[in-house]
Amino acid sequence: MATAIGTAVVMCLRGTSRTSGRGGLVVSDSAAAVREFDRHERDRWKGRASAYEASVGALCAFTAPLVLDAAGVAAGWRVIDAGTGPGTLARLAAERGALVVALDGERGMLELARTHLASAVFCEAVLPRLPVRGGWADAAVANFVINHLGDPPAGMAEAVRVVRSGGKVAVTVWPSPPPALQRLWGEAFDAAGVTRPEGLPRVPEDRNFARTPRGVTDLLCGSGLRDVDCETITWSHRTDLESWWSGPAGGIGTLGVLMRGQPAETVAAIRREYQRLANGYLNSDGTLALPTAALLAVGTVP
Repeated sequence: MATAIGTAVVMCLRGTSRTSGRGGLVVSDSAAAVREFDRHERDRWKGRASAYEASVGALCAFTAPLVLDAAGVAAGWRVIDAGTGPGTLARLAAERGALVVALDGERGMLELARTHLASAVFCEAVLPRLPVRGGWADAAVANFVINHLGDPPAGMAEAVRVVRSGGKVAVTVWPSPPPALQRLWGEAFDAAGVTRPEGLPRVPEDRNFARTPRGVTDLLCGSGLRDVDCETITWSHRTDLESWWSGPAGGIGTLGVLMRGQPAETVAAIRREYQRLANGYLNSDGTLALPTAALLAVGTVP
């Protein structure tokens, strides 16, 4: 199986097709057009893998083991990690003895993930089109990915498609209203008088979902999952002033992209307001403790 998976990695990155000799894994290129929102998302993450890992990646890593626990991932399980980013969740799944297929739409993320984990299939692909045979996996997981899709219901339906009957699909999303950590950057921009751009691509209203326990539960139930459970996870993200500032400074998120287009004096004003606001979360040792939360939902494939 290890040889077949290793071959599949090479064939996937070359853009051809390969079916493993065992297990029915299919890795192929998808040439389907993406929606305007998806193109926007792809563009704003391009080339930002290292900046993501140094800032928001450390935040998102907190829920990775909880997602695997919710999905019941164990040794020998076949796991699809949709939107692997720097590969944190994929690495933890592999450490549990799982066979992992790690997918992401940003090649830089995949390259970074491969430096942390060699024993996985890596493929440039995104929801809602995964190059995996229906029912191949025991579990599909997506850690803070569904909220970056132009068509979340289609993404969830695709996650369900690739998982066997009785398998699990587990996802996380940021809640609304946003916790203090998620508000901090926006508050700094507002205090600095930065005007937010209008007309940015948005998820179509009939495809969107409420970032609440009920909204996420409805999304998973609508995809056909049963026994859906959604819980709110709360914690304090421990970081430092420079690491958290490096997110928008490195172009991470919509506000990071916005900052890249600001003159130096505006960036300096944002930095001053950020420092002022962040001081309210400083510990005695100078580190930050930023309150945050996430919605973690899991369901069973019928």
